[in-house]
Amino acid sequence: MTSSKTGTAPKAPKATKAPKIPKAESHLALVRRARRINRELAEVYPYAHPELDFRNPFELLVATVLSAQTTDLRVNQTTPALFAAYPTPEDMAAAVPEEMEELIRPTGFFRAKSKSLLGLSAALRDDFGGEVPGRLEDLVKLPGVGRKTANVVLGNAFGVPGITVDTHFGRLVRRWKWTDEEDPVKVEAVIADIFPKSEWTMLSHRVIFHGRRICHSRKPACGACPIAPLCPSYGEGETDPEKARKLLKYEMGGHPGQRLSPPADFPGKPAPALGAA
Repeated sequence: MTSSKTGTAPKAPKATKAPKIPKAESHLALVRRARRINRELAEVYPYAHPELDFRNPFELLVATVLSAQTTDLRVNQTTPALFAAYPTPEDMAAAVPEEMEELIRPTGFFRAKSKSLLGLSAALRDDFGGEVPGRLEDLVKLPGVGRKTANVVLGNAFGVPGITVDTHFGRLVRRWKWTDEEDPVKVEAVIADIFPKSEWTMLSHRVIFHGRRICHSRKPACGACPIAPLCPSYGEGETDPEKARKLLKYEMGGHPGQRLSPPADFPGKPAPALGAA
């Protein structure tokens, strides 16, 4: 597993000291710290990207809807057969529900997801000429599509900046004390006020990458975290550097990523197909 840019695998950082962040941090200081975290993450994850396999806006939209309550890996293992059967909105809108349900069963909640996919495909066919719209106000009208899904599609299929507030993003921004809001829409508004619009999409990728690889929900790898000096929650997880390194996931831990077809500059291993040994 090597990086196309450096020729070496990503390295876990050295041990860091506990941060010294004042409890009464001013808004200006918070903004400066948040933007520095973003810059640090950009150096750690220069290859950060959406971890769903897709070839066009329709595939990304469908994959994002399927990703609810499951992993991107399981979605990526499921969508090849789904898109082979239904490559266009017109094809998917005409699908037999029971047959679609069987194809997407591995992603969980397959009946509800099938209903959403049939509905959004019919809407794309009937209201948008079979094309995925490139406006948030149009996307959120589609069945099963909320702001998170719309921002994923806009940022990665259309180049329109958006903040993706998934469980990882929300968890990390609260750990970093950027906000204490729990509602995703309110979190999005707060973060949008801290960062320029040009950073929104890549910030989302970097934060989500970090949440999946190092800053885990149950046991964050604090001792292997490159931004530990900037984190007011340092110490919630494992601080011993060697023990923390064993907690690293995906390419940071020397294991496959979530995409079966990752970008060319991804330094990790492709994920295995569904049913592969």
